[in-house]
Amino acid sequence: MAKDTFSDITGLPDDLGIEDDLARSNQRASIRVDTRRYGKPVTIVAGLDLPADELASLASTLKSQLAVGGTVSDDGAIELQGEHGARLEAALRDEGFDVEL
Repeated sequence: MAKDTFSDITGLPDDLGIEDDLARSNQRASIRVDTRRYGKPVTIVAGLDLPADELASLASTLKSQLAVGGTVSDDGAIELQGEHGARLEAALRDEGFDVEL
């Protein structure tokens, strides 16, 4: 039996590009604030199962929207300088992710 595609699930044609939206909405991003050296807060977004290039692109988008610095860690988490609870949650929702605080 062939693997189900999103068009089989939704009944919509593949060329609409709904796969990306469905894949993002099925993922739950976890946001937490950690403290680093000298007591500086770092907001960490974890739990996203994205390819490295998409994760880097999302990190770049979030950094631009929040006007902060940050990076993608080796374990696949996005680290943003500072504490950005509600603004980050709204930005992730705008990108199509479900958010868990």
